[in-house]
Amino acid sequence: MTYDRAAEDIGNIVEFGHVNTRIPDQQLATLFYVSGLGLTRDPFLMVGVNNMWINIGGCQFHLPTGPAQVVRGVIGLVLPDLDALARRLRSVEPGLAGTRFEFAPGRDMTDVCSPWGNRIRCHAPGDQFGAVTLGIPYLELEAPIGSSPAIARFYHEMLGAHSHCGHDERGAFAHVAVGRSEALVYRETDAVLADFDGNHVQIGLNDFSGPHRRLHERGLVTEESNKHQYRFEDIIDLDTGRKLLKMEHEVRSMRHPMYARTLVNRNPAQTNNSYAPGHESMAWHMVQS
Repeated sequence: MTYDRAAEDIGNIVEFGHVNTRIPDQQLATLFYVSGLGLTRDPFLMVGVNNMWINIGGCQFHLPTGPAQVVRGVIGLVLPDLDALARRLRSVEPGLAGTRFEFAPGRDMTDVCSPWGNRIRCHAPGDQFGAVTLGIPYLELEAPIGSSPAIARFYHEMLGAHSHCGHDERGAFAHVAVGRSEALVYRETDAVLADFDGNHVQIGLNDFSGPHRRLHERGLVTEESNKHQYRFEDIIDLDTGRKLLKMEHEVRSMRHPMYARTLVNRNPAQTNNSYAPGHESMAWHMVQS
């Protein structure tokens, strides 16, 4: 057999950990993320009323209490059953009345808007997502026209990521590989970008110090969190130093205590009225031969 060995390469960004947006109401967040989307509140960490961590496969949403933040783009989810998703969303619709919540069911994809305006695109499992049946396969962010080559180069040269530019029926984009099956996608748009409000994405790096050194040399490190973590916000043109856009990155090392932490994922089909012993948990990855 001849194999494409390069297809197994990951690149330096080895983990897509979480997307963080502040939300003003933890009860509404529970109704939307847990009851509606069918996801799982982390039972071990952030179990109070000021923050909520929501598990989805090997990734998370982090939802601290505060003024609402909205990602400039679309958060992609893979969910195992879109028909069940539609039923759950209809059941929570009355409780989310008066918010920005809405959804549009489809056969292979369902578009959902959170109570505070975050756009979420829910997909059925498929070849484009590998073996993942529950997770966040991509975060698609808006970017200025003409910025894709510079964004792809920034991630490749500064972070050691596998990145490339592309063009499809929706226009130009930069694709950044993250972990085994996730991606950051920067989609060019001629719309005026909303002001950055401080939401962030968490990634994990294999080579942790090299990117830090290069970011620090250009004055881009915004927070020296601890020995396992730092942050940066600005994505720049490496030739001119011009700022292309802001997106805060929480960067962790593989020695971070929570790197690759096993997450609990429940089976949302289980109820007290239709309980089946041994089916409480949900496998989020298909068996591969």
